[in-house]
Amino acid sequence: MAEPQAGLHDLLTRAPVVPVLMIDSVATALPLARALLAGGLPVLEITLRTAKALEVIRALAGELEGAIVGAGTVLTSAQYRDAERAGARFVVSPGATPALLEAAAAAAVPFLPGAASASEVMRLLEHGCRCLKFFPAEPAGGLAYLKALAAPLPAARFCPTGGIDAARAEGYLSLSNVLCVGGSWVAPGDAVAVGDWPRITGLARAAAALRGPAK
Repeated sequence: MAEPQAGLHDLLTRAPVVPVLMIDSVATALPLARALLAGGLPVLEITLRTAKALEVIRALAGELEGAIVGAGTVLTSAQYRDAERAGARFVVSPGATPALLEAAAAAAVPFLPGAASASEVMRLLEHGCRCLKFFPAEPAGGLAYLKALAAPLPAARFCPTGGIDAARAEGYLSLSNVLCVGGSWVAPGDAVAVGDWPRITGLARAAAALRGPAK
């Protein structure tokens, strides 16, 4: 059985922000990813919320040197296997099921499962998952909740996602148990729609400059 999170900690500390992207076109994905990479954000989560998501992952993984492309919103073991075959370097889910944990244990690609309660965190720690997605971050209690988890659950490290923007990100990154944050604010829909890649590179550069304490 594989280690379900081998190399994941190092991956999640490459940059303070992981762009969470919903893309339905390879033609859009390539310049968007290049703009984010140019701004200093190499770790990209492509959510499986569009019909083209796996095609986008395959294209980015094969054509964009320096990018670390993962699959998000993975809900089933079949999707996990599809994402791995497409070239995803990591897999993210809003939660965790026995089937997903089993798929992760059999895969070469590490798994970032979601958790929103102390009990969920404890169960995932028992499965060898120390890096977790805290989702949905703001509705689930936000900064104060994660800060409260640090003392009783010191082994857990988080990538909070959900409702986080540029204004909130710095507060999360200041916590000792936060490795990075996930968010879509670095790729606003209006900028993507008109191909304003310089604007997106500027947003990525500002996000990449956000740094918390060493984790």
